[in-house]
Amino acid sequence: MNNLHGILLVIASMAAFTLEDMFIKQMAGSLPVGEILICLGLGCGLIFAVMAKLQGNALFAPRAWRLKPVLRAGTEAVSAMGFASALALVDISTVAAVFQATPLVITMGAALFLGEDVGWRRWLAICTGFAGVLLIIRPGLDGFEPAALLVIVAVLGVAARDLMTRVMDSAVPSSVVSFQAYLSLVLAGGLLLAFTPGEARMLEGGEYGMMLGGIIFGVMGYYGIVVAMRIGDASAVTPFRYTRLLFSILVGVIVFGERPDTLTLAGASLIIGSGLYTFVREQRLARRARRAAAAAAAA
Repeated sequence: MNNLHGILLVIASMAAFTLEDMFIKQMAGSLPVGEILICLGLGCGLIFAVMAKLQGNALFAPRAWRLKPVLRAGTEAVSAMGFASALALVDISTVAAVFQATPLVITMGAALFLGEDVGWRRWLAICTGFAGVLLIIRPGLDGFEPAALLVIVAVLGVAARDLMTRVMDSAVPSSVVSFQAYLSLVLAGGLLLAFTPGEARMLEGGEYGMMLGGIIFGVMGYYGIVVAMRIGDASAVTPFRYTRLLFSILVGVIVFGERPDTLTLAGASLIIGSGLYTFVREQRLARRARRAAAAAAAA
């Protein structure tokens, strides 16, 4: 039952993140991306600050502001700048498709920087997934959109964030980590406003509703995925993260009139297939290691 609840929460979280992306893309037509990030960071950060206080967690405890948590927040800022900028310039379905390569990059980073053992099968899956990314971005071909490379920046930022999460102090509460993440969006937005075209202005009319929607669905998605990973087995709930691509394609078609072409869909299929294989392989090796450890302890 916990796994079922976890799966439903993951699916709901992916739908919420997609709606947040939709509002960001809509607002980017009239507002600078930097201003959007600042408003989202302030709104979501305030909500997580209140949650932390209600849970009795100190927002500015020294343990939470050591080097690793701060670096993690910095990688969050990098990924937010890349992802939001890509949403403003590229089809939402393309952004979501490339973003699905994140688990593959995390596996590669764990092998390169954390010393985790990655066999030839998973390396082959990683290469296959990257081939899918190339199919979608198409560098050097007529359909190449340079702005799509911003999604790669976001993928690298999220992968670095998750790798930092593995090595940082686990005693730092999730609500405080979330507050730090959204605080970093304010800094990221300020950098974008300083170094990219466009000037901040007051929101007008429907922009208030879209910003509120982005904040509400952003918090729902972020909190939902944290709860899902805590109540369900990772092997059961993680594959359902890929529903985000389905939701993004639907929003792209219905709201923005997008029509993903054959190469984009083929590339997305390669990325998802290789990602699922990598995940299944990791779970199988983990079970084998646990059985070996249990046998050694019993002997």
